[in-house]
Amino acid sequence: MKLNDAIFGAIFLALSLLVLWSVQSYPKIPGQNIGPAAFPGVAAAILAFCSVLLIVQGVRGRQGGTWFERGTWTRHPRQLVAFATTVGALALYVVASAKLGFLVTGVVMLVSLMLALQVRPRIALLVAVVATVSIHLAFYKGLRVPLPWGVLPVLY
Repeated sequence: MKLNDAIFGAIFLALSLLVLWSVQSYPKIPGQNIGPAAFPGVAAAILAFCSVLLIVQGVRGRQGGTWFERGTWTRHPRQLVAFATTVGALALYVVASAKLGFLVTGVVMLVSLMLALQVRPRIALLVAVVATVSIHLAFYKGLRVPLPWGVLPVLY
């Protein structure tokens, strides 16, 4: 799937203008020439300039072409199912992780993604459990970032 560069340029230009507009409300620091708005403002200005170049390139390169081209993968049902499963798994995490917890949601997500990619069920379940527990331990113990426990009691 391919979108014309002008579309991405317009999206990035809107983002840069939003940042430039929002940094105007940042407080000024007395006695300082550079305040908290300086670096985000410079980054947004550079992004705006590059966005305009991308829009120009996209409009020039279009020359009778389409704004959107379907990729060859969109013609294969199995790949469409895998794509839909990925989007559904991300939506599931956003909606259910606080209630079900990271461990349950992570295992369900990974198993469903691996099954969509035609991994054998036994291997998918084993890898999903090991990966989810490893990620949880890395965040909980290593980085000291608590992930939601949800329906499971606090184990340690």
